[in-house]
Amino acid sequence: MTMAMQEKQDRLARLFALAPVIAVVVIDEAKHAVPLARALLEGGVQGIEITLRTPAALDAIRAIAQELPQAAIGSGTVLTPEDLAASEKAGARFAVSPGCTPRLLAAAADSAVPYLPAAATASEVMVLLERGYRHLKFFPAQAAGGVAMLRAWAAPLPAARFCATGGISPENAPSYLALPNVPCVGGSWLTPASGLAAGDWPAVTELARQACRLRA
Repeated sequence: MTMAMQEKQDRLARLFALAPVIAVVVIDEAKHAVPLARALLEGGVQGIEITLRTPAALDAIRAIAQELPQAAIGSGTVLTPEDLAASEKAGARFAVSPGCTPRLLAAAADSAVPYLPAAATASEVMVLLERGYRHLKFFPAQAAGGVAMLRAWAAPLPAARFCATGGISPENAPSYLALPNVPCVGGSWLTPASGLAAGDWPAVTELARQACRLRA
């Protein structure tokens, strides 16, 4: 593993350790970005993944990166090298994809942004481990085997650490977080669309507080 790769993996390790949950956010209006991030931070959630699913996403990342440096702001749904480059330019501190491709892995090797690729099979995990990735996204977690799958991987793939995302809820998150290879999960329930539209930031703060208490 190169020194650059090790440094990026160390940064992901620190991200995974910030809180039991990384907020996964779909944001439609960039003006909501900073108050939303403030609300999450007040509740104890520093890791915030803004998915690149809306035209407002990059502007939202940029605003949070500039105004709230204490937030660990990242981009999600990164599908191409161009997405990764745009995320880095916007100020993302990490980038997440729902899978990975050879082109994206090549771009990630040259990027300063720590990259979190997703895996859903043991073979995919092994390929990423060979490339130096120790911190991975398990997606779609519930559909791909859930807690039972991650428990089965723990012994044969002990180097891998996962952020389980996809179908995670306050009800099932503790079962994931109890596993030795799951330092954190990704959750969209912290930022419901109705709450964002209404600007109900106290509700977001309370959901973040509850999320921080999920680890047994």
